[in-house]
Amino acid sequence: MKIAKLVLAVCLLVIQVSCQEDGQSRIRVEFPESGEYEQITDGSKEHLLASYYGINSFDNTQRFATVLQTDIKYKLPDENDPAVLGLVDITNNEFIPLATTRAWNFQQGCMAHWLGTSPDSLIIFNDIREGGYVSVIMNVHTKQEIKTIPYPVSAVSPDGREAVSINFSRLRLTRPDYGYGGDFQDSRSSIAFPGDDGLFLIDLETGEAKLLVSYRQVADLVPETGEGEIAWFNHTLFSRKGSKIFWLSRQMDGNRRITTSFTVNRDGTDLRRCFPDDWAGSHFDWLNDDELMVTANYEGKQYGHVLFDIGKQNYKRLGKGLLDYDGHGTFSPDEKWMMTDTYPSRDMREQKIYLMDMETEAVLSLGRFVQPEEFTGFWRCDLHARWSPHGDMIVFNSTHTGSRQVYLFRLTF
Repeated sequence: MKIAKLVLAVCLLVIQVSCQEDGQSRIRVEFPESGEYEQITDGSKEHLLASYYGINSFDNTQRFATVLQTDIKYKLPDENDPAVLGLVDITNNEFIPLATTRAWNFQQGCMAHWLGTSPDSLIIFNDIREGGYVSVIMNVHTKQEIKTIPYPVSAVSPDGREAVSINFSRLRLTRPDYGYGGDFQDSRSSIAFPGDDGLFLIDLETGEAKLLVSYRQVADLVPETGEGEIAWFNHTLFSRKGSKIFWLSRQMDGNRRITTSFTVNRDGTDLRRCFPDDWAGSHFDWLNDDELMVTANYEGKQYGHVLFDIGKQNYKRLGKGLLDYDGHGTFSPDEKWMMTDTYPSRDMREQKIYLMDMETEAVLSLGRFVQPEEFTGFWRCDLHARWSPHGDMIVFNSTHTGSRQVYLFRLTF
C-alpha cells in the first residue's frame, strides 16, 4: 500500500482553536488544501535536493528545481564520487544535467543556491577543481560557467552578491557527513581555536574573502571542553534581508557534542550568543531580520522550536507542546506558516511533515514517510522540506520507496 494513502490531505480544512482570553471567542484556522504528494525524480537513480533544508531550490518561475543525481546509496561520498547537478522541470519531471561535482554530501548536497532575482538564470554550487574546494557560478540555460570562486560557499545573501564560506576539511574531521573528501583546505586540526580561520564573507563579484569571525573570537564565548578538542563552524544562514548571519559553533566534550548558536551583522559587528550554555541549538530559520527560530533546549529542559528576538532575547516555544523535538523548521515566504519535520521514530521509523499556523500555533500533519533501516548514519535521508518562492509548494527528500528521491506537495490557499 503506497505511503501516499497515509497522507492527511485536506480540502481547506478548518480547525477551531479556542482563545484563552474570554473562553468564548474562537479563531478559525484555514489550512491550505494539500493533495497527494508527487514524485518528481526518476527512481532508476538516487536523487536529492542540491542544498541544505531552508535554502530555496527553485527558480522564481517555480518551474525548475536544483537536484543532484548519483549512483551512490549506502556509503559516505568522497572526492572520487562525482554527482550530477541538474534541474528538474516540474512540468514534466525531466532531469536536465548541468555539471558534475565532487564537493557534495547527502545532508547538504553541493550547497547550490540561486543568485538573486534578476537575471533568473544563475546558480552557484561547490566543486573540487585543481586540488581545491571552489564554488562555480553557472548560467543554467546556456550551461556556461561564468566564474569560479576560490572558496566553497555555505550560505548566499538574498541579493546574491555575497556568500559565507567555512572550512569543509575541518568539517570532514568533525562531522564527516557535512564535509567534503580530499582534505583540500588546511583543517588546522591541531589548533582548537585558530585565529586565521572561521566564518568568511565572500564578495561574489570580485572573489575576494575577508575573515568575518574567527574561531579565536568565540573561544571565550563557548563552554570549556576537554583538552585537545577542536571547535568547528557549520550551518550558516543569512537573515531574510541579509543584514545578519546565523551559525553554529560546536565542540566535542568526550562523547557529548557542545553547541553554541551565534549571530553577527553582515559587516562583522555585534557578535551575539543566542542562548545560555545549557540551551545548545540545532536547526534554525530566520522569520525576518530580527526574529529567529532555533530548535534548542527551552529553559534548559525540553527540546523544541524556540522563537526569539535576537536583540530582546524574549524566548517563546512554538507549537504549544506539539513540536517539542528537534525538527528542521522553516518559515513560509509570507511568514504566516512554519513547516517542520521529524527524525525517524524508533519503532516505525516514520518521518513526518507538519505545518503550523504562526498566529494560533495550530498544527496540521501533512504526511508520514517510513525510512528503511538501510538508510542510517552518514547516508541517512532527512526529509529536509523547504518552501517554494511563492509559498505554494513544499519539496522534500525521502527514501520511503527504497531509494532516495525528491517529492512535491502543491498547496492551495
